[in-house]
Amino acid sequence: MQRRLNGAQRGMFCLRTLVLLGLACGVSGPIRAAEAPDASAVIDKAVAAMGGEAKLSKANAVSWAAKGKRNFNGNESEFMLHATAQGLDHFRQEQESERGKGVTVVAGNKGWRQFGDNKNELEADALASQKRQVYLSVVPMTILPLKDKAFKAQTTGTTDIDGKPAVGLKVTPPDGKEFSIFFDQASGLPVRVVAVVAGFNGDEYTRETNFSDYKEMDGIQVATKQISKRDGEKFQDVQVTEFKVLDTVDPKTFTEPQ
Repeated sequence: MQRRLNGAQRGMFCLRTLVLLGLACGVSGPIRAAEAPDASAVIDKAVAAMGGEAKLSKANAVSWAAKGKRNFNGNESEFMLHATAQGLDHFRQEQESERGKGVTVVAGNKGWRQFGDNKNELEADALASQKRQVYLSVVPMTILPLKDKAFKAQTTGTTDIDGKPAVGLKVTPPDGKEFSIFFDQASGLPVRVVAVVAGFNGDEYTRETNFSDYKEMDGIQVATKQISKRDGEKFQDVQVTEFKVLDTVDPKTFTEPQ
């Protein structure tokens, strides 16, 4: 009788063990999912970290000023710039360096680039390239465009950036040219963007930009330090000195440079 009771106890022990293992398996799934959140969760965390959707939704039009150094073909030069963006298809940037003054304007389906007395209207490929430069600049500043259905995003796992884990997203924008954006796993703030872009001469290269030294400006967290590499080589070191959310923008801002 005792042997039968021990057998029943052993059976119950095995049953309990299987149940516990089943529960453990049920728990382990959500834990792994939490470690690798979906794209929408990553974007939502970034929106909250940047200042919240209420503030970012008011940043459809923004302006910023910056100064920095650019290294090209071994030659380093200092520059200053002021830029204004409205949405992702209206943009104006004025830049000054020891080489001279330049203006770039995008106004929907038109665009111009002027350097000194030399001015050119941007043709199809050049205009598309400049529009890409615009959204690659604006998206890390305001994040909300990533919530638009025109932008498709998926997680790519985590990577180490400056000694800290960062969650990556592969983003397919409206033009179909993918780029990657990485967010600090702890804070949710953008820390890197990697994209293939075209230079003034149409030559393509991989640009990697790291974002750091966040400061609140006009209610939004802004990366005041932006360091870029061109095909792995030092390219540009930028310090953002001013950032403003604009209620209105003078339409003349996006007209052809004179």
